[in-house]
Amino acid sequence: MAKLIFEHSGEEVELADGESLMEICEEQGVPFACTEGVCGTCVIEVTEGMENLSPFTQEERDFLGESDRERLACQCKIRGGCVKVTF
Repeated sequence: MAKLIFEHSGEEVELADGESLMEICEEQGVPFACTEGVCGTCVIEVTEGMENLSPFTQEERDFLGESDRERLACQCKIRGGCVKVTF
């Protein structure tokens, strides 16, 4: 099991390894629009544990460039460990 921590609320959520962040981020208040990685509405800042997320998708690279702190919540999955995010 992996853990996703939302810094703004202190909420900690356990997720299965390989699970998408989209549903739980939406429950925490991250806005979503297209859910396909082109609008950028769901940008989150990863403050810890970037290495525990899936590799960047092409859609994320196209939108975010070479960001080392931001991800699109609709595109990434948690691989394990602990990840802290804010939005």
